[in-house]
Amino acid sequence: MGLLDSLGDALGGQPSGQQGGTPGTGDLIGAIIGMLGHPQAGGGLAGLVQKFEQSGLGNVIGSWIGTGQNLPISAEQLKSVLGSDVIGQFAQQLGLSPHDAASQLSQVLPQVVDQATPSGELPAEGGLGDLGDVSALLGKLTPR
Repeated sequence: MGLLDSLGDALGGQPSGQQGGTPGTGDLIGAIIGMLGHPQAGGGLAGLVQKFEQSGLGNVIGSWIGTGQNLPISAEQLKSVLGSDVIGQFAQQLGLSPHDAASQLSQVLPQVVDQATPSGELPAEGGLGDLGDVSALLGKLTPR
């Protein structure tokens, strides 16, 4: 089972497209990959970890990377970590309000980071880990 399948099953979402006005899993993952590559988001998983640590939430993202239980994050905490510009661009990409986008991201990002770091460690190259391989697959997804 691949990363997208795992995320789709975990999130109960469609792999791509929209279902009832809600972005599909593929849409969310694509937007997250784009966000992680955004300079203001820090660039890659290592940059995201740094942003969380600077915001005093290093233990939260550390739980997502580690092999144990993922700690939750609120939409407001995520806005404070990433900033309104990054959340706004993420929202625009998905066609959501910034509040709805932050809420969706707070539910999906922990699982994406968890799945992208299956060994419980950040990738040595500091990139997107297993998410880098996913970006090439996003255009090939079809609804279930």
